[in-house]
Amino acid sequence: QVQLVESGGELVQAGGSLRLSCAASGRTFSSYTMGWFRQAPGKEREFVAGISWTGGSNSYSDSVKGRFTISRDNAKNTVYLQMNSLKPEDTAVYYCAGERRPYSPVVSTSQDEYRYWGQGTQVTVSS
Repeated sequence: QVQLVESGGELVQAGGSLRLSCAASGRTFSSYTMGWFRQAPGKEREFVAGISWTGGSNSYSDSVKGRFTISRDNAKNTVYLQMNSLKPEDTAVYYCAGERRPYSPVVSTSQDEYRYWGQGTQVTVSS
């Protein structure tokens, strides 16, 4: 079992930066691909970024590519999302998630492949 707790969300002005953190409990955190998803009001939850269990591979949605960076520290059981050049359209609840299969060879962008979810952290970007 993996339990996830996000933090770092807050109100920020457009053009600003935030770093989200996701602390994981459980000895097997380092075995799982991790992802960040977000859900804006009235919209479906969408993939933002993912990082392989080794940290050697990652994936980003087109809307955040070049602005967001995902990373992980397996020694601290933590995954991060550095968000730069924030835009009002980045406003959403951001969720951390862990893939359902350990040692996955690919970084999935489908939320159906993620079994473990945090409670979410609110990011609000003002114009």
